[in-house]
Amino acid sequence: MDSGRFAVYILTNRRNGTLYVGVTRNLFARLDAHRTGVVDGFTRKHGLHRVVHVEWYPTAIEAIAREKQLKRWRRRWKTELIQERNPYWRDLASEL
Repeated sequence: MDSGRFAVYILTNRRNGTLYVGVTRNLFARLDAHRTGVVDGFTRKHGLHRVVHVEWYPTAIEAIAREKQLKRWRRRWKTELIQERNPYWRDLASEL
């Protein structure tokens, strides 16, 4: 990952499971925080640790705008986005 880029990501607990959309400048550290459960909240409560979708943006403004857009999307649209690029809902963490 290039430290000059921002990631918009979608986490889940299983295929067609609960979805979470987030944004970060340091995806690896953020995924580690989600997986270890250091931060109490939605992702810890639902066991969301599988990253199934990632998009990269050069600025925080663009990344945050995309995060907000995805959060407004219907679940079906998010599911179709994931299916299009990651049809088996693989955990993409090792490929980043």
